[in-house]
Amino acid sequence: MFIDLSHPVTNGMTTYPGLPEPLITTHTSRRDGPLVDISYEIARVDLVGNTGTYVDSPFHFDADGADMADLPVERLLNVPIVMIRAADERTVGPDLLGDPARLWGKAVLVHTGWSSRWGSPAYSEPDHPYLVSDLADALVAANVAVVGIDSLDIDDTSRPTRPVHHTLLGAGIPIIEHLTNLDRVPDIGARLTALPPPIRGMTSFPVRAIAAVG
Repeated sequence: MFIDLSHPVTNGMTTYPGLPEPLITTHTSRRDGPLVDISYEIARVDLVGNTGTYVDSPFHFDADGADMADLPVERLLNVPIVMIRAADERTVGPDLLGDPARLWGKAVLVHTGWSSRWGSPAYSEPDHPYLVSDLADALVAANVAVVGIDSLDIDDTSRPTRPVHHTLLGAGIPIIEHLTNLDRVPDIGARLTALPPPIRGMTSFPVRAIAAVG
């Protein structure tokens, strides 16, 4: 069974307050194509990398870090998932991790339930769930492959700092934000694939995140 963990990207949607909305237009229409007796369309998308469900690369916060083209595939392809259940928690701390040994090389996905607000103004409220700095330190020490969350941001956006981004990306650990359907993913036994296109110079980009179960 496959579980889609990504929000669809739609024309004019809002992902993060203050960022431009994606614009999806037609470059070549079915009516105006130059070929004879063949109808086709070429679409064009204008968007910022932080749109929909996306992965942050180390280059997002580190000018010398890996960009989308240099992200290690093994961190994002068929990676065993460990779920962290944090529904109704605003601050997600290391007390929820359990035995750190079980996290080694895993995709750690934090289920807060915030994705149920997706598409409404409530999704962008500053009281969204986030990870605390001590948890980020613990995830680095546990050598996790990638960290994801179904909230507006992995950091506390009410403050002008982003310590969790700095810690995880500084250790080469990609971050996936705005996940969905994490309530359907079993605590263990599923595997994550969330590959972005290899775009040079790109800090973040939408992904089709999929959990394979069974």
